[in-house]
Amino acid sequence: MTDACIRAVVESIHSSPTQAVLYLSGGASLALGLLMSVPGASNTVLEAVVPYSRMSMIQLLTKIPAKYCSQQTADEMALLAYNRALKLSSPGSPVLGVGFTGSLATTRPKQGDHRFHLSTRTSDRHWASTVTLSKGLRSRDQEEKVSSYFLLKAIANACKVSSTFDSELTESDVVADECERFFDEDKELEQLINGQICFKVYPFSSDKSNGDRKIILPGSFNPLHDGHLKLLEAATSICGDGYPCFELSAINADKPPLSIPQIKERVKQFEKIGKTVIISNQPYFYKKAELFPGSAFVIGADTAVRLINPKYYDGSYDRMIETLSGCKRTGCTFIVAGRKVDGTFKVLEEFDVPEVLKDMFVPIPAERFRMDISSTEIRRSCGL
Repeated sequence: MTDACIRAVVESIHSSPTQAVLYLSGGASLALGLLMSVPGASNTVLEAVVPYSRMSMIQLLTKIPAKYCSQQTADEMALLAYNRALKLSSPGSPVLGVGFTGSLATTRPKQGDHRFHLSTRTSDRHWASTVTLSKGLRSRDQEEKVSSYFLLKAIANACKVSSTFDSELTESDVVADECERFFDEDKELEQLINGQICFKVYPFSSDKSNGDRKIILPGSFNPLHDGHLKLLEAATSICGDGYPCFELSAINADKPPLSIPQIKERVKQFEKIGKTVIISNQPYFYKKAELFPGSAFVIGADTAVRLINPKYYDGSYDRMIETLSGCKRTGCTFIVAGRKVDGTFKVLEEFDVPEVLKDMFVPIPAERFRMDISSTEIRRSCGL
Protein backbone atom coordinates (compact mmCIF):
# COMPACT_ATOMS: atom_id res chain seq x y z
CA MET A 1 0.00 0.00 0.00
CA THR A 2 1.44 3.33 -1.00
CA ASP A 3 1.69 6.31 1.31
CA ALA A 4 0.13 8.37 -1.49
CA CYS A 5 -3.06 6.29 -1.35
CA ILE A 6 -3.43 6.79 2.42
CA ARG A 7 -2.58 10.46 2.15
CA ALA A 8 -5.25 10.97 -0.52
CA VAL A 9 -7.91 9.48 1.75
CA VAL A 10 -6.81 11.62 4.70
CA GLU A 11 -6.84 14.74 2.49
CA SER A 12 -10.41 13.89 1.46
CA ILE A 13 -11.40 13.46 5.10
CA HIS A 14 -9.92 16.87 5.93
CA SER A 15 -11.75 18.40 2.94
CA SER A 16 -15.10 17.12 4.20
CA PRO A 17 -17.12 19.34 6.58
CA THR A 18 -17.20 16.68 9.31
CA GLN A 19 -15.49 17.47 12.63
CA ALA A 20 -14.56 14.62 14.94
CA VAL A 21 -13.65 13.64 18.47
CA LEU A 22 -11.77 10.36 18.85
CA TYR A 23 -11.50 8.22 21.99
CA LEU A 24 -9.01 5.39 21.42
CA SER A 25 -7.71 2.79 23.86
CA GLY A 26 -5.50 -0.23 23.32
CA GLY A 27 -4.55 0.32 19.68
CA ALA A 28 -5.01 2.20 16.39
CA SER A 29 -2.55 4.88 17.48
CA LEU A 30 -1.14 5.06 13.96
CA ALA A 31 -4.47 6.42 12.74
CA LEU A 32 -3.96 9.56 14.84
CA GLY A 33 -0.53 10.05 13.34
CA LEU A 34 -1.94 9.63 9.83
CA LEU A 35 -4.69 12.17 10.47
CA MET A 36 -2.41 14.70 12.18
CA SER A 37 0.50 14.45 9.73
CA VAL A 38 -1.52 15.67 6.72
CA PRO A 39 -2.18 19.43 6.48
CA GLY A 40 -5.75 20.35 7.29
CA ALA A 41 -6.08 18.17 10.40
CA SER A 42 -7.57 21.08 12.36
CA ASN A 43 -10.52 21.00 9.95
CA THR A 44 -11.34 17.48 11.14
CA VAL A 45 -9.89 16.67 14.55
CA LEU A 46 -11.49 18.59 17.40
CA GLU A 47 -10.00 16.40 20.11
CA ALA A 48 -8.29 13.04 20.49
CA VAL A 49 -8.08 11.27 23.85
CA VAL A 50 -6.32 8.02 24.70
CA PRO A 51 -7.81 6.67 27.97
CA TYR A 52 -5.19 3.95 28.28
CA SER A 53 -5.06 3.26 31.99
CA ARG A 54 -7.85 1.64 33.96
CA MET A 55 -8.56 4.82 35.93
CA SER A 56 -8.51 6.94 32.79
CA MET A 57 -11.22 4.76 31.21
CA ILE A 58 -13.29 4.81 34.39
CA GLN A 59 -13.14 8.62 34.48
CA LEU A 60 -14.08 8.87 30.81
CA LEU A 61 -17.09 6.57 31.18
CA THR A 62 -17.85 7.79 34.76
CA LYS A 63 -18.24 4.14 35.74
CA ILE A 64 -16.38 0.83 35.83
CA PRO A 65 -17.12 -0.94 32.54
CA ALA A 66 -18.21 -4.58 32.59
CA LYS A 67 -15.32 -5.22 30.16
CA TYR A 68 -12.67 -2.69 29.16
CA CYS A 69 -12.27 -4.21 25.70
CA SER A 70 -15.79 -4.82 24.40
CA GLN A 71 -18.24 -3.58 21.80
CA GLN A 72 -20.39 -2.03 24.50
CA THR A 73 -17.45 0.01 25.77
CA ALA A 74 -16.57 1.14 22.24
CA ASP A 75 -20.20 2.17 21.66
CA GLU A 76 -20.26 4.16 24.91
CA MET A 77 -16.96 5.84 23.99
CA ALA A 78 -18.34 6.79 20.56
CA LEU A 79 -21.49 8.33 22.06
CA LEU A 80 -19.44 10.32 24.57
CA ALA A 81 -17.15 11.45 21.74
CA TYR A 82 -20.16 12.47 19.64
CA ASN A 83 -21.58 14.63 22.44
CA ARG A 84 -18.16 16.14 23.03
CA ALA A 85 -17.87 16.92 19.31
CA LEU A 86 -21.24 18.67 19.40
CA LYS A 87 -19.92 21.00 22.10
CA LEU A 88 -16.60 21.71 20.37
CA SER A 89 -17.66 21.95 16.73
CA SER A 90 -18.23 25.00 14.61
CA PRO A 91 -21.93 25.94 14.49
CA GLY A 92 -23.85 23.79 12.04
CA SER A 93 -20.94 21.48 11.15
CA PRO A 94 -21.68 17.72 10.94
CA VAL A 95 -19.90 15.91 13.76
CA LEU A 96 -18.51 12.45 14.36
CA GLY A 97 -17.74 10.53 17.53
CA VAL A 98 -15.30 7.62 17.36
CA GLY A 99 -14.76 4.94 19.99
CA PHE A 100 -12.07 2.26 19.74
CA THR A 101 -10.91 -0.29 22.29
CA GLY A 102 -8.46 -3.06 21.55
CA SER A 103 -6.55 -5.97 23.03
CA LEU A 104 -3.56 -6.45 20.74
CA ALA A 105 -0.24 -8.28 20.92
CA THR A 106 1.88 -7.28 23.88
CA THR A 107 5.13 -8.25 25.61
CA ARG A 108 3.60 -11.41 27.07
CA PRO A 109 1.45 -14.15 25.48
CA LYS A 110 -2.30 -13.54 25.80
CA GLN A 111 -4.79 -16.22 26.73
CA GLY A 112 -7.64 -14.45 24.94
CA ASP A 113 -8.11 -13.31 21.37
CA HIS A 114 -6.26 -10.44 19.78
CA ARG A 115 -9.18 -8.21 18.87
CA PHE A 116 -10.52 -4.71 18.62
CA HIS A 117 -13.93 -3.08 18.75
CA LEU A 118 -14.82 0.05 16.81
CA SER A 119 -17.84 2.33 16.90
CA THR A 120 -18.73 5.54 15.05
CA ARG A 121 -21.62 7.86 15.74
CA THR A 122 -23.00 10.73 13.64
CA SER A 123 -26.30 12.57 13.96
CA ASP A 124 -28.21 9.96 11.99
CA ARG A 125 -26.05 6.84 12.03
CA HIS A 126 -24.37 4.42 14.40
CA TRP A 127 -21.94 1.85 12.99
CA ALA A 128 -20.04 -0.79 14.93
CA SER A 129 -17.75 -3.71 14.24
CA THR A 130 -15.63 -6.26 16.06
CA VAL A 131 -12.47 -7.67 14.45
CA THR A 132 -10.66 -10.74 15.78
CA LEU A 133 -7.13 -11.00 14.44
CA SER A 134 -5.37 -14.25 13.68
CA LYS A 135 -3.33 -14.91 16.80
CA GLY A 136 0.41 -15.10 16.33
CA LEU A 137 0.30 -13.95 12.72
CA ARG A 138 1.56 -10.41 13.34
CA SER A 139 3.78 -8.38 15.63
CA ARG A 140 2.35 -5.58 17.76
CA ASP A 141 3.47 -3.04 15.17
CA GLN A 142 1.66 -4.95 12.45
CA GLU A 143 -1.54 -5.26 14.50
CA GLU A 144 -1.36 -1.53 15.20
CA LYS A 145 -1.13 -0.93 11.46
CA VAL A 146 -4.10 -3.16 10.63
CA SER A 147 -6.31 -1.68 13.34
CA SER A 148 -5.31 1.86 12.33
CA TYR A 149 -6.12 1.27 8.68
CA PHE A 150 -9.47 -0.27 9.64
CA LEU A 151 -10.23 2.73 11.82
CA LEU A 152 -9.22 5.17 9.09
CA LYS A 153 -11.58 3.46 6.64
CA ALA A 154 -14.42 3.73 9.19
CA ILE A 155 -13.73 7.45 9.67
CA ALA A 156 -13.71 7.97 5.90
CA ASN A 157 -17.01 6.11 5.61
CA ALA A 158 -18.58 8.24 8.34
CA CYS A 159 -17.33 11.37 6.53
CA LYS A 160 -18.85 10.02 3.27
CA VAL A 161 -15.41 9.79 1.71
CA SER A 162 -14.33 6.94 -0.59
CA SER A 163 -11.51 4.76 0.76
CA THR A 164 -10.30 2.11 -1.64
CA PHE A 165 -7.12 1.11 0.19
CA ASP A 166 -6.76 -2.34 1.74
CA SER A 167 -6.90 -2.58 5.54
CA GLU A 168 -4.56 -5.61 5.25
CA LEU A 169 -6.89 -8.06 6.96
CA THR A 170 -6.42 -11.68 5.88
CA GLU A 171 -8.87 -14.54 5.40
CA SER A 172 -7.93 -15.89 8.82
CA ASP A 173 -9.02 -12.64 10.50
CA VAL A 174 -12.68 -12.46 11.49
CA VAL A 175 -14.84 -9.35 11.04
CA ALA A 176 -17.95 -10.04 13.11
CA ASP A 177 -20.90 -8.35 14.78
CA GLU A 178 -20.88 -5.54 12.23
CA CYS A 179 -24.03 -3.50 12.59
CA GLU A 180 -25.41 -0.24 11.27
CA ARG A 181 -28.38 1.72 12.59
CA PHE A 182 -29.88 4.86 11.18
CA PHE A 183 -31.83 7.47 13.14
CA ASP A 184 -34.60 9.62 11.73
CA GLU A 185 -35.45 13.04 13.16
CA ASP A 186 -37.97 11.64 15.64
CA LYS A 187 -35.44 9.15 17.01
CA GLU A 188 -32.81 11.87 17.41
CA LEU A 189 -35.25 14.04 19.34
CA GLU A 190 -36.26 11.09 21.49
CA GLN A 191 -32.58 10.52 22.32
CA LEU A 192 -32.23 14.21 23.19
CA ILE A 193 -35.23 14.20 25.53
CA ASN A 194 -33.90 11.02 27.18
CA GLY A 195 -30.50 12.64 27.69
CA GLN A 196 -28.50 10.37 25.36
CA ILE A 197 -27.44 13.31 23.19
CA CYS A 198 -27.00 16.82 24.54
CA PHE A 199 -28.44 18.88 21.68
CA LYS A 200 -29.46 18.89 18.03
CA VAL A 201 -28.69 21.70 15.61
CA TYR A 202 -30.97 22.72 12.74
CA PRO A 203 -28.54 24.82 10.66
CA PHE A 204 -31.12 26.62 8.52
CA SER A 205 -29.10 29.83 8.32
CA SER A 206 -26.89 30.49 5.32
CA ASP A 207 -24.87 33.00 7.34
CA LYS A 208 -21.18 32.23 7.65
CA SER A 209 -19.75 31.85 11.13
CA ASN A 210 -17.33 34.58 12.22
CA GLY A 211 -15.59 32.33 14.72
CA ASP A 212 -16.53 29.54 17.10
CA ARG A 213 -18.43 31.76 19.52
CA LYS A 214 -22.20 31.35 19.50
CA ILE A 215 -24.59 34.25 20.16
CA ILE A 216 -27.61 32.42 21.55
CA LEU A 217 -31.14 33.67 22.17
CA PRO A 218 -32.90 31.07 24.36
CA GLY A 219 -36.69 30.91 24.52
CA SER A 220 -39.84 28.86 24.12
CA PHE A 221 -40.73 30.60 20.83
CA ASN A 222 -44.42 29.86 21.18
CA PRO A 223 -44.65 31.63 18.80
CA LEU A 224 -41.46 33.06 17.29
CA HIS A 225 -42.05 36.76 16.61
CA ASP A 226 -40.37 39.86 15.21
CA GLY A 227 -39.14 40.91 18.65
CA HIS A 228 -37.02 37.77 18.89
CA LEU A 229 -35.46 38.40 15.48
CA LYS A 230 -34.66 42.06 16.15
CA LEU A 231 -33.31 41.28 19.63
CA LEU A 232 -30.84 38.73 18.28
CA GLU A 233 -29.88 41.15 15.52
CA ALA A 234 -29.17 43.90 18.05
CA ALA A 235 -27.15 41.56 20.28
CA THR A 236 -25.11 40.35 17.31
CA SER A 237 -24.23 43.92 16.35
CA ILE A 238 -22.92 44.49 19.90
CA CYS A 239 -20.98 41.21 20.09
CA GLY A 240 -19.35 41.57 16.70
CA ASP A 241 -17.78 38.21 15.86
CA GLY A 242 -19.95 35.18 16.44
CA TYR A 243 -22.63 32.93 15.05
CA PRO A 244 -26.20 34.05 15.90
CA CYS A 245 -28.71 31.31 16.64
CA PHE A 246 -31.78 30.51 18.70
CA GLU A 247 -32.03 27.84 21.39
CA LEU A 248 -35.14 25.95 22.44
CA SER A 249 -34.99 23.64 25.46
CA ALA A 250 -37.11 20.52 25.13
CA ILE A 251 -36.99 20.24 28.92
CA ASN A 252 -38.75 22.81 31.09
CA ALA A 253 -37.93 23.26 34.76
CA ASP A 254 -41.57 23.69 35.75
CA LYS A 255 -43.51 21.87 33.03
CA PRO A 256 -43.50 18.49 31.27
CA PRO A 257 -41.00 18.10 28.40
CA LEU A 258 -42.10 19.24 24.98
CA SER A 259 -43.42 16.42 22.83
CA ILE A 260 -41.63 15.55 19.61
CA PRO A 261 -44.51 16.96 17.48
CA GLN A 262 -44.36 20.21 19.50
CA ILE A 263 -40.60 20.52 18.94
CA LYS A 264 -40.93 19.87 15.21
CA GLU A 265 -43.75 22.39 14.89
CA ARG A 266 -41.70 25.12 16.55
CA VAL A 267 -38.65 24.23 14.47
CA LYS A 268 -40.69 24.86 11.31
CA GLN A 269 -40.89 28.55 12.27
CA PHE A 270 -37.12 28.86 11.96
CA GLU A 271 -36.95 26.86 8.76
CA LYS A 272 -39.40 29.25 7.10
CA ILE A 273 -37.17 32.25 7.76
CA GLY A 274 -33.79 30.53 7.38
CA LYS A 275 -32.54 30.89 10.96
CA THR A 276 -30.51 28.33 12.87
CA VAL A 277 -32.07 26.84 16.00
CA ILE A 278 -30.54 24.49 18.56
CA ILE A 279 -32.74 22.07 20.49
CA SER A 280 -31.21 21.30 23.89
CA ASN A 281 -32.29 19.45 27.01
CA GLN A 282 -31.06 22.00 29.56
CA PRO A 283 -33.40 24.67 30.96
CA TYR A 284 -30.85 26.12 33.40
CA PHE A 285 -28.22 28.67 32.39
CA TYR A 286 -25.42 27.07 34.40
CA LYS A 287 -26.01 23.90 32.39
CA LYS A 288 -26.31 25.83 29.13
CA ALA A 289 -22.90 27.36 29.89
CA GLU A 290 -21.44 23.85 30.05
CA LEU A 291 -23.10 22.91 26.75
CA PHE A 292 -22.08 26.09 24.95
CA PRO A 293 -18.85 27.35 26.56
CA GLY A 294 -17.71 30.78 25.48
CA SER A 295 -21.16 31.74 24.21
CA ALA A 296 -23.03 35.01 24.61
CA PHE A 297 -26.56 34.43 25.86
CA VAL A 298 -29.13 37.05 24.87
CA ILE A 299 -31.66 37.65 27.63
CA GLY A 300 -34.17 40.23 28.83
CA ALA A 301 -33.89 42.32 31.98
CA ASP A 302 -36.61 40.16 33.57
CA THR A 303 -34.38 37.10 33.21
CA ALA A 304 -31.28 39.00 34.38
CA VAL A 305 -32.96 40.09 37.59
CA ARG A 306 -33.80 36.46 38.36
CA LEU A 307 -30.28 35.31 37.61
CA ILE A 308 -28.81 37.57 40.30
CA ASN A 309 -31.57 36.97 42.86
CA PRO A 310 -30.47 34.61 45.69
CA LYS A 311 -34.13 33.53 45.97
CA TYR A 312 -33.55 31.23 43.00
CA TYR A 313 -30.51 29.65 44.67
CA ASP A 314 -32.29 28.40 47.79
CA GLY A 315 -31.91 31.87 49.27
CA SER A 316 -28.11 31.68 49.24
CA TYR A 317 -26.15 34.70 47.97
CA ASP A 318 -22.93 32.66 48.04
CA ARG A 319 -24.48 29.91 45.92
CA MET A 320 -25.64 32.50 43.40
CA ILE A 321 -22.10 33.89 43.15
CA GLU A 322 -20.61 30.40 42.91
CA THR A 323 -23.05 29.29 40.18
CA LEU A 324 -22.65 32.37 38.00
CA SER A 325 -18.87 32.40 38.55
CA GLY A 326 -18.90 28.87 37.13
CA CYS A 327 -20.64 30.22 34.04
CA LYS A 328 -18.08 33.01 33.87
CA ARG A 329 -15.19 30.53 33.94
CA THR A 330 -16.55 28.89 30.78
CA GLY A 331 -16.26 32.27 29.03
CA CYS A 332 -20.00 32.89 28.85
CA THR A 333 -21.57 36.34 28.96
CA PHE A 334 -25.11 37.70 29.09
CA ILE A 335 -26.27 40.35 26.63
CA VAL A 336 -29.19 42.05 28.34
CA ALA A 337 -32.05 43.90 26.68
CA GLY A 338 -34.47 46.20 28.49
CA ARG A 339 -37.73 44.51 29.42
CA LYS A 340 -40.80 45.11 31.52
CA VAL A 341 -40.35 43.89 35.07
CA ASP A 342 -43.50 43.96 37.19
CA GLY A 343 -45.12 46.22 34.60
CA THR A 344 -42.25 48.77 34.44
CA PHE A 345 -39.63 48.93 31.68
CA LYS A 346 -36.23 48.21 33.20
CA VAL A 347 -32.67 48.16 31.86
CA LEU A 348 -29.60 46.37 33.18
CA GLU A 349 -28.07 49.51 34.72
CA GLU A 350 -30.96 49.67 37.21
CA PHE A 351 -30.00 46.36 38.82
CA ASP A 352 -27.39 45.78 41.50
CA VAL A 353 -25.15 43.27 39.76
CA PRO A 354 -22.44 41.94 42.13
CA GLU A 355 -19.06 43.48 41.34
CA VAL A 356 -17.42 40.10 40.65
CA LEU A 357 -20.02 39.40 37.95
CA LYS A 358 -20.41 42.81 36.33
CA ASP A 359 -18.21 42.08 33.34
CA MET A 360 -20.46 39.10 32.49
CA PHE A 361 -23.46 41.33 31.86
CA VAL A 362 -23.48 43.60 28.80
CA PRO A 363 -26.42 45.99 28.24
CA ILE A 364 -28.23 46.55 24.97
CA PRO A 365 -29.05 50.28 24.94
CA ALA A 366 -32.78 51.00 24.71
CA GLU A 367 -32.16 53.06 21.57
CA ARG A 368 -30.69 49.94 19.92
CA PHE A 369 -33.57 47.68 20.90
CA ARG A 370 -36.90 48.09 22.63
CA MET A 371 -39.97 46.06 21.80
CA ASP A 372 -42.61 45.55 24.47
CA ILE A 373 -44.02 42.32 23.08
CA SER A 374 -44.03 38.75 24.32
CA SER A 375 -45.14 35.37 23.04
CA THR A 376 -47.61 35.19 25.94
CA GLU A 377 -49.28 38.42 24.85
CA ILE A 378 -49.42 37.22 21.26
CA ARG A 379 -51.08 33.95 22.30
CA ARG A 380 -53.53 35.85 24.48
CA SER A 381 -54.45 38.24 21.69
CA CYS A 382 -55.05 35.26 19.41
CA GLY A 383 -57.22 33.58 22.01
CA LEU A 384 -54.73 30.72 22.49
